[in-house]
Amino acid sequence: MSSPDPQVRAARNPSSPPASPSSAVRGPVVAVTGAAAGIGALLTERLAASEEIRQVVAIDERRGECAEAAWHILDVRDPAIAEKLRGADVVVHLALDLDLGSDAAARTAYNVRGTQTVLTAAAAAGVHRVVLCTSAMVYGALPDNELPLSEDAELRATADATGVADLLEIERLARRAPRAHPGLNVTVVRPALLVGGTDTALTRYFESPRLLVVADSRPAWQFCHVDDLCSALEYAVLEKVDGELAVGCDGWLEQEEVEELSGIRRMELPSVVALGAAARLHRIGLTPSPAGDLAYTMHPWVVSGSRLHSAGWRPSRTNEEVLAELLEEVAGRHTVAGRRLGRKDATAAGAAGATVALLGAAAVVRRARKARRRV
Repeated sequence: MSSPDPQVRAARNPSSPPASPSSAVRGPVVAVTGAAAGIGALLTERLAASEEIRQVVAIDERRGECAEAAWHILDVRDPAIAEKLRGADVVVHLALDLDLGSDAAARTAYNVRGTQTVLTAAAAAGVHRVVLCTSAMVYGALPDNELPLSEDAELRATADATGVADLLEIERLARRAPRAHPGLNVTVVRPALLVGGTDTALTRYFESPRLLVVADSRPAWQFCHVDDLCSALEYAVLEKVDGELAVGCDGWLEQEEVEELSGIRRMELPSVVALGAAARLHRIGLTPSPAGDLAYTMHPWVVSGSRLHSAGWRPSRTNEEVLAELLEEVAGRHTVAGRRLGRKDATAAGAAGATVALLGAAAVVRRARKARRRV
């Protein structure tokens, strides 16, 4: 997932031996891909500290800081990963690229091929469970969505939002894998809007000087703290719950509540103006976010998390608490239409009212003027 600060320090003691498989702990051996940074690093540390886990095998293209894990340095698309997974009971695949700045084609090639390779390698290595992590975004943000959505709700997202096409393909791979590899169980975890060192188009929404609200839309905001995602993943690893799981804070916040809690005023625009400007800004390369991302600020995509709740899992934070943490995290950052600005640019954008429409029009005018000067 787009994840916490990727600048992970090298292990304090690279020569430290991994935990011995012959220890008293008789729980599963768990392999984590993408273990050096972000959610993968947090989960690796959590599992390594758990008395219910026998051993953690950490896989990434560089070594992380968890000295208790057994590290293997390689690309998850390398078929050699099958040998590294031998002896593992469970694989948690978190090596995904959802960075806003990544080339879309390269990002898809990495995400889809990596997931295919991990599923095939896990089956070949005799692993009995793979846990994948996508997003509640795969349900789609639609005006007729139920509040909340059940885990079994149809996946109605389109490929128009950042990374969602990759996540939908991963979901398809997850559903096909048990048929292609009998004996392999696949659990999919779908978090709500992730907060806690993350950088996505939706967290950047709260870096804007005004909260863009599309007229006649019905936003509903539900968050998921990275700590709660890790605890949900641990539930899946320990087989306390399986299948398709949604995870997030209980309930949701209406747009008016978000504005009151954040102290950020809204800027309301007609949908044709907001969507048209967002598409134009992305097309000319001024913003990283396609117009499809805007739907997730317009319509609800709140999930119930009933399966995790039935298994005894509970979120550690409320939506209000996670929003407060997000606002503290993004304080001092300035973003307009998904594009992060420097301090000087931010001042100018604030003076202009930070409307997507005005910025989009200004960008088009500037491009046209430059083109005329060259003629």
